[in-house]
Amino acid sequence: MNILSKRRFALGAFFFFVGLCFASWAARIPDIQAKFDLSEGQLGTLLLFLPMGSVIGLPIAGWAVHQYGSRKVIMLGSFAYATTLPLIGLAPTTWLLIPVLILYGMLGNVMNISLNTQALDLEDQMGKSILASFHGLWSLAGFSGAGLGALMIFLGASPALHYAVVMLVSIIIILSAQKYIFKEKVLTEGGGLVMKKPDALLLRISLIAFLGMMAEGCMFDWSGVYFKKVVQSDPSLIALGYVAFMGAMASGRFITDKIAARFTKVAVIQVSGVLIFSGLSLAVLFPTVAVSTAGFLLVGLGVASIIPLSYSIAGRSKLYTPSVALALVSTISFFGFLLGPPLIGFIAELFNLKFSFALIAIAGLGITLLSSVRKAVFLIPIKQSPNRAK
Repeated sequence: MNILSKRRFALGAFFFFVGLCFASWAARIPDIQAKFDLSEGQLGTLLLFLPMGSVIGLPIAGWAVHQYGSRKVIMLGSFAYATTLPLIGLAPTTWLLIPVLILYGMLGNVMNISLNTQALDLEDQMGKSILASFHGLWSLAGFSGAGLGALMIFLGASPALHYAVVMLVSIIIILSAQKYIFKEKVLTEGGGLVMKKPDALLLRISLIAFLGMMAEGCMFDWSGVYFKKVVQSDPSLIALGYVAFMGAMASGRFITDKIAARFTKVAVIQVSGVLIFSGLSLAVLFPTVAVSTAGFLLVGLGVASIIPLSYSIAGRSKLYTPSVALALVSTISFFGFLLGPPLIGFIAELFNLKFSFALIAIAGLGITLLSSVRKAVFLIPIKQSPNRAK
């Protein structure tokens, strides 16, 4: 195995560890709700503090990676991210839990920007698209984290103990993989705190990512509700749509790089928008278990490529360093993930849930339209860089 392959394996391990930590936190949310005797409304308010921290962390991450390099940020951020997780389980009151969630959200996006910056540098050195496979490992870690969470709940382990186990696993991964995380190429232009207006290219990529994240947030938060209230499936099948979506999204990310290399990134994004529109339209027009499951699977395949390909394109901006460009795109796209699920709830309250899903289907067409207009600006080649490590 050559040094670039070892570096790819090590970086993939970091993506997996971050996904494992996030999924482990999410798996014990019901236990945290029970611990503090929170109503649904109170829990919803508490959960807002994590994305609040994520938004705060985005400009800081872009600046830190530009100033100190992705390797230093990854190493410091990974230990901080792993060791903050048990603090969530140990917090004795919600007032102490709130600052921990804000910190955890900040560190999550620090890891997001620094890891993707490192991945783009490796992508340039290898001369081929590989970013989506790393996002696939993050999704795969989500399944692993959910499975570990189910095991810990079965064994009667507290969230604090569960999170401590994940922390130890994470530290082992970090120590094993850290020597293959290298300092990326130094860029002196386009840095600084991300408080800038994106140029036309980054704005369009950000809007595509925004719509993709809106669809993704819809499926994360509302797929089970849709199967329960609209499809009216058997209780044992309520999670079927979500599993189909997650499985398709994870699988799709492992094949996105090869497909994009053959058909171009813009073509894959265009088809992805059509898949999101088609899948949600099927679920709206024919709300049966079989058809809705197939529809949600199509949505998962569509969503799979949006973020990794958007990041890959943004990271080659001529005006900003990769870390700053990623932070700009992430800042805008993250609001799609944040605003999408509540928007669905408000629209469903006014009309119905099928109408809400139909509007998200139209977002898929928006992705195709945005990626079709003057599509040549998206066709930014990945140039083969000199291999630093022989």
